[in-house]
Amino acid sequence: AHTISLSQEAYINSMIDRFNLTDARPLAMPADPSRPLSHDQSPKTPAEEAAMERVPYREAVGALNYVAVATRPDIAQSVGQVARFASKPGNAHWDAVHRVMLYLKGTKDYRLILGGMDEVESEHGMEGYTDADGMSNADRHAISGYAFLLFGRAVSWASKRQEIIALSTMEAEYVGATHAAKEALWMRSFIGQIFSPF
Repeated sequence: AHTISLSQEAYINSMIDRFNLTDARPLAMPADPSRPLSHDQSPKTPAEEAAMERVPYREAVGALNYVAVATRPDIAQSVGQVARFASKPGNAHWDAVHRVMLYLKGTKDYRLILGGMDEVESEHGMEGYTDADGMSNADRHAISGYAFLLFGRAVSWASKRQEIIALSTMEAEYVGATHAAKEALWMRSFIGQIFSPF
């Protein structure tokens, strides 16, 4: 079929074993939208801080980030959320990390497939999608993301907390679209240099 598929199933299995989630039930979603994460959930007492010091939070987030960057755009937003609390994680944040891992456990056979389509078979060469969540976070920083497909296959994606505080949902959308446009221009130039210009 002229395709190559990239899978991290073995890595996900080792991660599940490493963080003692082998017997846990897989989940259908990487995040629970009814339970937003905030800095208010960080430890407040020395006893709580001491308990969380023994938790391998940064290791777990790093392992998840490796999966998100390499082959799994579906967890990019969730991993970005839990990474924000790496300096002072609380139990709610640790539960959210576990949730992403349990989602991966249930979807470990997902693969990133590249190739298999060419310019003749596909309606579009490169397509890009972008969105921003407005200002749903307590700190009013919107989360924006994009995904680019080359002949129908995902090749570039990102989910990022915006650096500025937008004054409206429309402004947050423009900021997100700006980041996506920069990626589109870079990808168009890069692909044009290697293959043929779009």
